[in-house]
Amino acid sequence: MALQKHLLNDAESLVVDSLTGLCAVNNQLAFDPPNKVVYKSKLDRSKVALVCGGGSGHEPSHAGFVGEGMLSAAVCGNIFASPSSSQVRRGIDLVENDAGTLILVKNYTGDILNFGLAAEQYAAEHVQEKSGKVKFLVVGDDVAVGRTQGGIVGRRGLAGVVLVYKIAGALASQGGTLDEVYAIAEWVAGRIGTIGVGLEHCHVPGTAPPSSSLSTNEIEIGLGIHNEAGNKRLSPIPPLKELIPLLVDYITSTTDAERGFLPFKNDGSDEVVLLVNNLGGMSELEIGGVVRAAREELRKRQIGVSRVLAGTLMTSLNMPGFSISLLLLPRVDEKHEAAKILSLLDAPAQTPGWKWNSTAPPNTPTPLAPAASSTKASTSSSSARIAAAQPAEFIAALQRACAALVAAEPEITRMDTIAGDGDCGLTLKAGAQAVEKLTKEGSITGADLVSDIVAIAKIAEMDMGGTSGALYSIFFSALAQGIQATANGTSTVTPEVWGNALSAALDKLYTYTRARPPSRTLVDPLAAFIDAIKGGFAEAVKAAAAAAEHTKDVEAKAGRSAYVDTSVLTREKVPDPGAWGVKTILEAL
Repeated sequence: MALQKHLLNDAESLVVDSLTGLCAVNNQLAFDPPNKVVYKSKLDRSKVALVCGGGSGHEPSHAGFVGEGMLSAAVCGNIFASPSSSQVRRGIDLVENDAGTLILVKNYTGDILNFGLAAEQYAAEHVQEKSGKVKFLVVGDDVAVGRTQGGIVGRRGLAGVVLVYKIAGALASQGGTLDEVYAIAEWVAGRIGTIGVGLEHCHVPGTAPPSSSLSTNEIEIGLGIHNEAGNKRLSPIPPLKELIPLLVDYITSTTDAERGFLPFKNDGSDEVVLLVNNLGGMSELEIGGVVRAAREELRKRQIGVSRVLAGTLMTSLNMPGFSISLLLLPRVDEKHEAAKILSLLDAPAQTPGWKWNSTAPPNTPTPLAPAASSTKASTSSSSARIAAAQPAEFIAALQRACAALVAAEPEITRMDTIAGDGDCGLTLKAGAQAVEKLTKEGSITGADLVSDIVAIAKIAEMDMGGTSGALYSIFFSALAQGIQATANGTSTVTPEVWGNALSAALDKLYTYTRARPPSRTLVDPLAAFIDAIKGGFAEAVKAAAAAAEHTKDVEAKAGRSAYVDTSVLTREKVPDPGAWGVKTILEAL
């Protein structure tokens, strides 16, 4: 579900408040609040001005791109609503110059009508003057809308328009004439294809939640930046390695009668600029994964990637989703030169909205030589192997514990969303699945306990990670040392060896953590188990379970729960998730 909570003074003043804040960030800017126009305060009137705009809610588009090297002014409407023609006219007046003005708009009816009307009125009133030169360009880069559906309206304007802003703005700042700036903007606009994917509709502040929401396991391809319906829905949500090829097909296809908007040859000669845009609610972590998947898919198709850009450039408020744009660069026999297009793209832009990009093609990934596997520890030839008393039962017990952790993940995760940061269940599940894999591969056999336990320690370090992974890894590493030190030459581990090794491992763990029972951490059941182990395994497990249950009533003295409001823990009465994980393991063993 898209986020439906917002932090603001009032929905009616949000756009003006936001633009005022933007002008504080970028001191090149001036602001006309009544008309919601953001413009360059120091304008070189010998150069072409670029004016754009549209409804708000797509930040940093459009006002975030006003500044040296890109736009001269942006005229902003209310959220998802075009500004009026009088607002636009004010924006044109504010950047009046001797070289002419290029007005760029995304292909939406309200924007075309209001910006177009203002342009015509301005031109009519200045027909005898040099300053009256105005050109108007509509940009539509959406490939989700086919020719039949789009009809005479054509393709919607999406994130690809930002590339037009950047390239045309750079040429204007370098002194290009109005005809030159218009020509390159028009050419670039005709070579861009964009396709978006939404996980959920966005929510407009001050309005009711959107009436049509996607299910939790569904995405929509082609979802518009104003909550317009997309081209199709997919369920279940496919992995990126399956989703990205579908999206690239939409842009590069030359056989789809409804699309084929761009002149791709798909013969290994195509070169593109790749833009991955965050629609507002995606994490940077996920966007990085999308970039990687998109670049890999283009490599497979032998489409060269000259530049990669990624970031939040044109949003749909807080929509969780992304879009992919490809700018097909010119070939040697075409009007423009690829080097010129790239140089304009690479030119500096002093705007907070434009993201840093490398001025060179991305490096080709070079796989590293595989490191020597260290998951299975080697036992010194001078040390005799120490086996479990019943190796088959040892493996069966490990597999039971792994299965129990996997099954308990949802409940442990629920506990950790209240008492921590929500990742404990998934962390334990990852470790359990990795240990189970080694038992099934025969890498853990019970015939060499020291090596087996070191392998488990390494899994805790590599597959679990974080605080829990480090604690488990230290404990198991120390347990392996304890078995080796206390076995006294025996070839089979005994209950006494287990008890002594466990105590030594707990002592070693205490040197790395200040948690002592009762602390509302995994140490509570672990210490209870080890303290009671000499009375028998079953009794020790009961002691551990009781300690884990008792964490419901213990004040957090360490771990992530120590940062959670005590009243929340008291009210919710959830046990510590880490302690519950230890309980789960021991009961399954």
